[in-house]
Amino acid sequence: MSDTAFTVIGFSIIFIATTLGAALVFFFKKDISDKTNTLFLGFAAGIMIAASVWSLLIPSIESAESYGKWSFVPAVIGFLCGGVFLVILDKLVPHLHKGTGQEEGPHNAFRKSTKLFLAITIHNIPEGLAVGFAFGGAAVLGTQAAYLTALGLAIGIAIQNFPEGAAVALPLKKATGSSVKSFLFGMGSGAVEPVAAVIGFFLASTLTAAQPWLLAFAAGAMIFVVAEDLIPDAKLADHPHLGTWGVMVGFAVMMALDVALG
Repeated sequence: MSDTAFTVIGFSIIFIATTLGAALVFFFKKDISDKTNTLFLGFAAGIMIAASVWSLLIPSIESAESYGKWSFVPAVIGFLCGGVFLVILDKLVPHLHKGTGQEEGPHNAFRKSTKLFLAITIHNIPEGLAVGFAFGGAAVLGTQAAYLTALGLAIGIAIQNFPEGAAVALPLKKATGSSVKSFLFGMGSGAVEPVAAVIGFFLASTLTAAQPWLLAFAAGAMIFVVAEDLIPDAKLADHPHLGTWGVMVGFAVMMALDVALG
């Protein structure tokens, strides 16, 4: 398989998985149960935590070998900058947190469904960037092993995007009163990922010296999403064992993918 084919597949599957998850809205008459939501979001959190560590932070540190004993600096600073980036987006874009109902961003007259859509869209950006940075780094190295590692990250994010797409579209069905609208909202929330992936690819492939910083940046942004949204929305306090096992299984799946393909 050519390098271009690897990249196209990686960028495509993260969007396709979200779309397939959102399509479940046509097969469910009601919203998913609290227990299922806990399991879905816990699993997604586990995938993102493992991806941040195995596929982003560790490669960030390894690619900063030229820094000597300070090789951790790009990882630390990039990681924190990723969190700051999400805070800035939260302040600039009006949206509504699904789990808490808390509104953020400038005051506006948007509908609840639109604000929910924007919230998910914002927090899908780091996933797209992570995939783009990984494939951009692979393009610089030019080895099949590097592309397989990047593909492993894309597959892991695609796996968690499927239940995430369902967790987005099903509640929106109640807010919009339409299966078609909620599906389109769910699919649209995932459309930002391949766009962000393309941007990340060109940044990582052209600014090679910044690659350790970029990988850590994506990791920080994803961990921010996990801590601010996925874990609170999963309501682990209500179903602690179910949510915890969801996180652990998600982490194990992503870890296995990274090791097997890396």
